[in-house]
This record gives sequence, C-alpha cells and structure tokens, in this order.
Amino acid sequence: MARDLTIRIAEGAFDATGMLPSEAHLAADYEVSRGTVRNALVLMARQGAIAPRRGSGWLVRTAVQSQRFSEMRSFAQWASSRGMEPGGHVLTQQRRPATATEVRRFRGGRGIGEVLEVVRLRSLNGRVVMLERTAYPSWIAPIVEELSPDEPSVVGALESRGVRMVSGEQSIDAIAAPSEDARLLGVRRSSPLLRVNRVSYSADGRAIEAGDDRYLPDVMSFQMQASLQGYSLTRELG
Repeated sequence: MARDLTIRIAEGAFDATGMLPSEAHLAADYEVSRGTVRNALVLMARQGAIAPRRGSGWLVRTAVQSQRFSEMRSFAQWASSRGMEPGGHVLTQQRRPATATEVRRFRGGRGIGEVLEVVRLRSLNGRVVMLERTAYPSWIAPIVEELSPDEPSVVGALESRGVRMVSGEQSIDAIAAPSEDARLLGVRRSSPLLRVNRVSYSADGRAIEAGDDRYLPDVMSFQMQASLQGYSLTRELG
C-alpha cells in the first residue's frame, strides 16, 4: 500500500489539494484495516513522502513546482502565476537596531540604522511550507506596518505603492532546525531545513528587504540549467 501510494504521489495524483484521502477512505479503497493504513502512512512519513498535520490528515510533500531565479518575482507572485494559492501570516513584528550583517547586506545605504523585523509563516494551498524572517529598512517599514497580518504578497503590496523590486541577491545553504523553528514548522528539532538568504533593491539602488527563508525538508530544491550562452537557476517545491 505504501509503495502504491508513493507511486501515485509521484504521478501527481494528489497535487490538486496537497492532501491524501482520509484514513477511512484509504482503508475502503485498499480493502484493508485502519491499522494497516496507519502503518503504511507512518512508513511513508519516515521516508519523507508525507507529513501528518493535526486535525487535517496527511499532507503530500512531493508535488514539484519550479521557478526560474532569473525572474524577479516574490514567493507569492510566483505561486499565483502557477495557479497555487499563496498564504502568509505574521507571527511577530518589531522595530530594532540593524545588525552589522544587515547593514552590509543593505550596502550601508540610507535609513539602515533601524529595521522592522517581521516573522511570517508562508503557505501554499493552505499547507505551511516556509518560515520567513524579513528585515525592512526604515523607509519601507511604515508601509509594511500598515499591511494586514495575513497579506499574501508584501512585494505586490509594495509595488502598488510605487516601490518596485528590480534586482536582488540570494545564497542557499542547509541548516538543522533550531527549537523555535522546529516548533513553528511542526518538525523535529534538528530536522534539515533549506535556507535561502535574500536581499532585494529598488531601481535607485536602495535596499527594500533582507530575508531569511527556511523551507521544510523535501519541499524545496534547486536545479541549474546550463548552456553555451549561460545558465539559469530553478527553484523547485516538492
């Protein structure tokens, strides 16, 4: 049963909702007991194909989506372009002095003495996929503070107010989930997370935001496509 469900997931059978059918439905479909269903699902969870969500069943972790990093689009803009529903919810928001790292990443520009730090949970089709920590310089902070805590696209909201992202930088590495990240993302402490550090700039060179995005395991990967003319970097969720 676990093998068959894994094949069906790989074939995209559950991409529309991101959820497996209920355990009762699977038991009837495979003509087995609920205990057999639970054993199969636990095995699949250990293999990273699915993840339990309290009160909502089992989430699929292997539906693949991609984005070219040559395109300057935010997480929410990219998700919407692929027909998915992006979500975001602010957990904490506070003004604080900028760190030395943030000043360096912001190229030491104007208004970097203080930043607005916002911590959000990001989701796709209702499934939490990423913990986002973003620092905004003081010239951007008042705009962000006016937004709803559930604003799905901060970049889109900034663009509607005349602030457009035109360039950016990103670095990628893997980390072990600290206790707080593990709690917020619903995984075990020290679980592997893929971290994307990013900074974006406006047309006049001023920094707009610096972010630290931490994706759930088996949710995000990167693919580089090369040619004689150059290369492009692709983001994959799955």
